[in-house]
Amino acid sequence: MNWIEDFLSLIFPRTCLCCGNSLWKNENTICHFCNHHLPRTHFHLDNENPLCEVFRGRVAIEHATAFLSFNKGGKVQHLIHQLKYKGRGDVGVYLGTLYGRQLSSVPFFQSIQMIVPVPLHKTKYKQRGYNQSERFASGLASSMHLPVNCHSLLRIKTTETQTKKSRFDRYRNVREVFTIKDPAPLLGKHLLLVDDVITTGATVESCIQALQVVPGCKVSVACIAFTKV
Repeated sequence: MNWIEDFLSLIFPRTCLCCGNSLWKNENTICHFCNHHLPRTHFHLDNENPLCEVFRGRVAIEHATAFLSFNKGGKVQHLIHQLKYKGRGDVGVYLGTLYGRQLSSVPFFQSIQMIVPVPLHKTKYKQRGYNQSERFASGLASSMHLPVNCHSLLRIKTTETQTKKSRFDRYRNVREVFTIKDPAPLLGKHLLLVDDVITTGATVESCIQALQVVPGCKVSVACIAFTKV
């Protein structure tokens, strides 16, 4: 089978999504060099990190963490662009798998019982073909050995993109757009709510407000990347 893989690589070369160089056989999605130089935040080791501060005094959370720092024009922005707009859902799974290994080694995150991705509206889901947050959740789940719940938290209103909106407009844009359909699987659980990129936290905050109606539910937050306003 190796010769078949070698032949296919000549026709469909596997390249790093960060630098564009060819991938070796033992590399996947991005090369080892780019992986080593990804701007990791290590927020999972600090419960007073900048992402925790985003939600302080706004909604009750147990912890908040981000795998990477988002810088305009950097490698992380390119990866997120591939994930959201170029059909590369495998990027989310890959990054989730990497980060899940780190979270699994931290005692606090061993109390997580279920992963809940921020949902897309069904219209956006049909356009994209998948939910990028679900792909990230899938990768986390494989490393953390946890179930993913994609049906209890729903987005009931379609919204405009948050990318170019002000802080105030971001909050107004996602107000009351999420609801709980089936609370039973969430009862009394410590949930890990996951998203792709967090800036002001408006979307995640709206999700948490919906989840807080579930008795005994506790929420922690994780995302692929955090970008400061």
